[in-house]
Amino acid sequence: MPRRHIRVTGAAEAPLRAALRALRTELGVPDGFPAEVLAEAEAAAKAPRLPGADATDLPMFTIDPPTSTDLDQAMHLARRARGGYRVHYAIADVAAFVTPGGALDAEAHRRGLTLYFPDGKVPLHPAVLSEGAASLLPDEPRPALLWRIDLDADGRRVATDVRRALVRSRAKLDYAGVQRRIDAGTAEEPLALLREIGTLRERLEGERGGISLNVPEQEIVEHDHTYSLAYRAPLPADAWNAQISLLTGMAAADLMTAAGTGILRTLPTAPDGAVARLRRSAQALGVDWPHHVSYADVVRSLDPAEPRHAAFLQECTTLLRGAGYTVFTDGDVPIPALHAAVADEYTHCTAPLRRLVDRYAGELCVAAVAGQEPPEWVRAALPALPDEMAAGSRRANTVERESVDIVEAALLSGRIGELFDAYVIDVKEREPAVGTVHLERPAVVARIEGGGETGLPLGEWLRVRLTQADPGRAKVLFAPV
Repeated sequence: MPRRHIRVTGAAEAPLRAALRALRTELGVPDGFPAEVLAEAEAAAKAPRLPGADATDLPMFTIDPPTSTDLDQAMHLARRARGGYRVHYAIADVAAFVTPGGALDAEAHRRGLTLYFPDGKVPLHPAVLSEGAASLLPDEPRPALLWRIDLDADGRRVATDVRRALVRSRAKLDYAGVQRRIDAGTAEEPLALLREIGTLRERLEGERGGISLNVPEQEIVEHDHTYSLAYRAPLPADAWNAQISLLTGMAAADLMTAAGTGILRTLPTAPDGAVARLRRSAQALGVDWPHHVSYADVVRSLDPAEPRHAAFLQECTTLLRGAGYTVFTDGDVPIPALHAAVADEYTHCTAPLRRLVDRYAGELCVAAVAGQEPPEWVRAALPALPDEMAAGSRRANTVERESVDIVEAALLSGRIGELFDAYVIDVKEREPAVGTVHLERPAVVARIEGGGETGLPLGEWLRVRLTQADPGRAKVLFAPV
């Protein structure tokens, strides 16, 4: 999970655009796809391998940001006749378009992940597939891996099935619209159940000690030809939707471990030092964290729309460092192989248009349900996948981190010497004059140097002066007044 999400909502200043272009060049980010990859994608878009089963009668819908066109998931929610719920969750069947060993497959392995810059993305697959023939766009029949997950009245999973089928989404919804419909009571039952099921799954998450971080998105907002940074707090609908994806990832992990071959998303428990540092940040931001209260319970109590809580949620993502992938074959299931944030076995399988590993996880699950051995092309690729995904994640993390620095520097570059109010949220133990400050307005988290002999006052308000901000050259730096 990225530490901070950033997106541009207006036509940003030229220095920002130029710095982001330079970052792409510096990181060797591909500017496009090779001709042979594009040709293969065009051919696949016209002649995908279609499944025999037809589930286009299910009135499914997607929930994504308004401008998204790379739609990985569609769902339909219903009550079961004898109580409980049935979740149908369709995942784009990328394997219907990508031939193992072909140019398109090789390019996806080189990329690993879709990269997100504030001003655009660098996709894992060509747009003719990721935003066209393979995307679960409304009113278009699409090959998919169709999950059917039955839940009891408490939201606990009681049955799982996944197989290939042709599906057709009826509507492309966005989070704000979904929230409005559900709050107003105008949502039809398949959509209204999102809150009911999502809330039950959140309760179960709390019982098992898991936690979902509703990290605010940092936006660049245009105002009268000037720009500022602000936070967009996620809606409850964002979290309910995420619970359906988590449910599927946990179901997939169980299928793979039962079959004896798979790839899990794992995260070790955070070390005591990292938790202690986070407690210091909580103190600095005025977040109440009694010693007898768990980290998960504190996070669940936060309001991401409140600026101090938003800053703390961003700091909480430091506990997610160390996530990786664990492959197992021939029944040699690792014990334990949990994801600490999920508090259960879990895998990535719901975003194959944007993440390479999900295509393989989906194939493993389809084979497991059918009682068959995984395809040889899947088994052959498994050993290298953790390293390939780690390389892609490092690149994506660098893009995110450097983009944040560039955006903040671009938006503050004309304000050198100005004074701001800030919280001191972190101080280096060995360099007490160096630390991190969080500005409430604009929404900036940056380095500060110059605390003097006594060091910076952790947890206190501080008047600071901007001393450095040059996009692409000098990161944002503050000094105490």
